Amino acid sequence: MTSAPKERPEPKRRRGRPRRFNNPLPDGGSVQAIDRALATLAVIADSDGLTLTELAQQAGLPPSTAHRILASLEAHRFVAHDSERGLWVIGVGAFEVGSSFVRNRRLAGMGRLTMHEMMEETGETINLGVEDDGEVIFISQIESHGALRAFFRAGSRADMHASGVGKALLAQMPDERIRAILHRRGLTRFTDHTLTTAADLFRDLAEVRARGFAVDNEERTLGMRCVAAPIFNEYGEAIAGVSLSGPTVRVTPERAAELGPFVKRAAAKITASIGGRAPAG
Repeated sequence: MTSAPKERPEPKRRRGRPRRFNNPLPDGGSVQAIDRALATLAVIADSDGLTLTELAQQAGLPPSTAHRILASLEAHRFVAHDSERGLWVIGVGAFEVGSSFVRNRRLAGMGRLTMHEMMEETGETINLGVEDDGEVIFISQIESHGALRAFFRAGSRADMHASGVGKALLAQMPDERIRAILHRRGLTRFTDHTLTTAADLFRDLAEVRARGFAVDNEERTLGMRCVAAPIFNEYGEAIAGVSLSGPTVRVTPERAAELGPFVKRAAAKITASIGGRAPAG
C-alpha cells in the first residue's frame, strides 16, 4: 500500500521587524522616489498587511529600496509596523489625510443644494470655505448670474482676517489659537477697511460671536461685501463657513444686516445635513 505523499510546508513569512536604514529618502528626493513611495502606499492599502518581502515583490522593488521607502513613510506615520504579526500596515497619517478628503467632499456635496437655493433666492455668489494652516481655502462655489459678481476659484486662498468665512471661523477659535495664527500670518492691509491690529480684529470677532455671522466690509477687495456663517461638525466644532458675496452697490450695509440671519440659517441647514450640531450656548 502506497503511503500518501507528504505535504510540503508553506514557506514561513519573514515576520521580523526590518532594521531601519540610517538614510531614508531625502526631503528633496526625485520624482521617481515620490512615485515609488505612493505606489508602495497603494500596495499596502490594498492588503491586510504585508511583510517586507511580500511588499517588495508586489511593488516590483528591490527589498533595500522598499526598506528605505517604508522608513520614510513610517516617519510621517503613513505606515506602521504591526510587531505582533510582523507586517506593515497603513498608518494613522494616511487615515488623517484620507479622512480630510472625504470630509471636504462630503461637506461640499451635502452643502451644494443649500448653496444653490441661497444663490437663487439672493442672486449673489455663494462660497464654501475651510481653514487650512491659518488661511481660508475655498472648496466650492455657486456663481451669481449677475453682471457684477464675486469670484473665488475653487482652491484659491484668502487671509482669515480679511475674509467673511475666515472671520466666521476665527470667532469660533480660542484666543490663543487666533493669536498664533496672527503671529504666523500677520495682518496684511488690502484696503483702507482691512482690520490691521489685533485689538480691532478681536473687537470685530466679539460682534461676530454675538450675532452669529461675520461681515467682510470691503476688507479684502474694494467694492465687494461678504456675509458668512460657520458650519459645525458632530462635535460642535467649526469646520467650514458658507458665505454670500456681492458688489457693495447691491450688498449695502443695510442689506448685509438683513442677509446675516439668512446666511446663518443656511449654515445651520448645512450643519444638519452633515450630522453636525451647533455648540451649546
